[in-house]
Amino acid sequence: MGRVKIKFPNEKSLYTATIPVRIGDVNYGGHVGNDAVLSVIHEARMQMLRSKNYSEMNAGGNSMIMADVMIAYKGESFYGDVLTVHIYAEEITDRTFDLLYQINTLRNGLNSDIAHAKTGMVCFDYEARKVALMTGELKRFLSNL
Repeated sequence: MGRVKIKFPNEKSLYTATIPVRIGDVNYGGHVGNDAVLSVIHEARMQMLRSKNYSEMNAGGNSMIMADVMIAYKGESFYGDVLTVHIYAEEITDRTFDLLYQINTLRNGLNSDIAHAKTGMVCFDYEARKVALMTGELKRFLSNL
């Protein structure tokens, strides 16, 4: 079986979020559940947008919608961990872009890789219910300019 592989760019991340693991994130196996990892990347994306006074409904003049998601689990995370999420953008087109999330935690003085994820994002006009062109402002932000 082929595994999901996400390659991160060499450049500096767009944003770094820190998210503590909550008790509700832990499943019956005693570690962070797969559904909680999806919530973590959503929270990290919201923190990134908020840092620019953006939201998913208005990010530089664009609304956005998630078209797809991939998550590769790399290690366990536990209650009490503080997750560091580095976010990168790539595959920027006139209507779509990918966000990459590199999730790790510091445990016993060592950096532990927890998960890698990608969300495919689409600029979307919620009034017209259709895909929209990306604004220059959003494109500049995603391009790290």
